[in-house]
Amino acid sequence: MLTGQMQNHPLLISSLIEHAKRYHGDSKVISRLPEGGTLVTDLSEIHRRACMGANLLHRFGISQSDRVGTLAWNSSRHFELYFAVSGMGAVLNTINPRLFEDQIAYIINHANDKVILFDPNVAELCKRLAPRCPSVRAWICLAPPEAMPTSIFTASVDSGAFLSYEAELASERDQFAWPLLDEETAASLCYTSGTTGNPKGVLYSHRSTVLHALSILAPDAFAISAKDSILPVVPMFHVNAWGFPYAVAMTGADFVLPGQKLDGDNLFDLMDEFNVTKTAGVPTVWQSLLDTMRKRGRKPASLENVIIGGSAAPIALVDALETEFNISVNTAWGMTELSPVGTVNKLKPKHQGWDSSQLRSLKVRQGRPIFGIELSIVDGNGQPISWDGKTPGNLLARGPWVCDRYYGSDQAASVNGWFPTGDIATMDHDGFMEITDRSKDVIKSGGEWISSIALENIAMNHPAIAEAAVIGATHATWGERPLLIVVPRRLEAPPSREEILSFFKGGVASWCIPDDVIFVKDLPHTGTGKLQKSVLRELYSHHFLSTQDSSKK
Repeated sequence: MLTGQMQNHPLLISSLIEHAKRYHGDSKVISRLPEGGTLVTDLSEIHRRACMGANLLHRFGISQSDRVGTLAWNSSRHFELYFAVSGMGAVLNTINPRLFEDQIAYIINHANDKVILFDPNVAELCKRLAPRCPSVRAWICLAPPEAMPTSIFTASVDSGAFLSYEAELASERDQFAWPLLDEETAASLCYTSGTTGNPKGVLYSHRSTVLHALSILAPDAFAISAKDSILPVVPMFHVNAWGFPYAVAMTGADFVLPGQKLDGDNLFDLMDEFNVTKTAGVPTVWQSLLDTMRKRGRKPASLENVIIGGSAAPIALVDALETEFNISVNTAWGMTELSPVGTVNKLKPKHQGWDSSQLRSLKVRQGRPIFGIELSIVDGNGQPISWDGKTPGNLLARGPWVCDRYYGSDQAASVNGWFPTGDIATMDHDGFMEITDRSKDVIKSGGEWISSIALENIAMNHPAIAEAAVIGATHATWGERPLLIVVPRRLEAPPSREEILSFFKGGVASWCIPDDVIFVKDLPHTGTGKLQKSVLRELYSHHFLSTQDSSKK
């Protein structure tokens, strides 16, 4: 074999922050702080404080491969820890503070975290967690001493003290010699939402993280450059904020971090003041921003692009953002096991001549794989399915940032080199993928498959519906039938059952239309904002059986 004669430099996260300091040091980082106020700093200062953070962690005994946990929102302190922890060779374990307390305790103990850094507003949670997490040497509050919660006091580390991050950081040197690591060294650890059973850990490497970040920069992915100002609504505790922190260091884009407040007014003000051009998050956030824009009669001045992921984007939301406010919308798909980005919906030149109805159906698909991701759709026997855009099958993925096995497990998650995503999808001949359902959510009625997502998208187009979910409820004749569960915009005056069901006519085949509608005040969600259909199934899976029994009496 003839090998190439190129220099061999490992792909390391420390190289990203060093690049940012040298070539993009004056790029802005704007952060809403947990203690109040807005901090305006730059990437050069983030580099300096990342070095100080690495020295601080070293003082607390953190060495290579040790896990360091965070329970924090989107702030500059969390951002600098992305580089401080992974850069020194430790593993950053970002934990979702919205999870149930037992799940958080499980994650900390399963990861064997040695230090936890947390925002002040989760201090009471951390006080309850501390006795349950014996591996943690120190609990450090990401705040100055004067902003420490009054219920937390500083004591010796040996007694499990709660310490002030800013007070501890102040004595550290602002230089750190980043170790030359093997690029396959573990860099960060993210856990799945854990809707069924305990959360599962996905352990990313430096190599997988850098390659993922490089790929999302591409024009047919997120198209990030130094000209951009990016506000990630997706939390930094969720799958590394979709890779945006690393992409910002690579490109020198300005970075606007909104903290915990993600309401439409707060997001609008930040975007308007700091010239945000791109933003990314789940659909529910964009509905709130849309309401604010309608109320104010305009969009944030510089906003050009909204990226929607996490769950299917309602076509009504996409239409409103694009037609009312001239904001381009791109849907995307991914999962924790994919680091997370797998596909982005960017149209091809040939689509410029398509009519509006064709484009609408295309734009709500999850899109084409970005470079590095390969997808396959197979039937129940594992045989490939034709890419005709119509035939659904089980979605598989593989690539250099796709999970091979879960953290702490000896059993491979991949099968013959392919990771089973658990999604049911179609693929057209151009490679546009559309998720039609989760395999556990697809409705099996009389031998036919009905997509719950397709029905939810239609329901969300009804002006009187704020949120909708569809589940398969047990039916004596058909096995399962679709049941629609909706949150009306006006609880005091909901639309009628008949009005909603008639809204489906012409949108799907008649046999796909839900058999009934249930009105609720709200729907259950996971800590990452996804619908918990397992809870809905527990509550309503026997709905048709009970109504059929009642009709016989």
